[in-house]
Amino acid sequence: MRTCKEVTALVVAREDRELPALEQAALRVHMVICKACPNFERQMLTMRNAMKQWRHYRESD
Repeated sequence: MRTCKEVTALVVAREDRELPALEQAALRVHMVICKACPNFERQMLTMRNAMKQWRHYRESD
């Protein structure tokens, strides 16, 4: 069982690289059990989408 600290590091690392199958499985198991980490994952997705929109903001003018 991974700790929340380890799982948040995996969520962040997943932004830059593909996780090995073992880490992906550990991430999924933890997300089912934990209530806080899925919230962190959603927040990361929100920030990633906001940054993508911000980067393209000048391009749409």
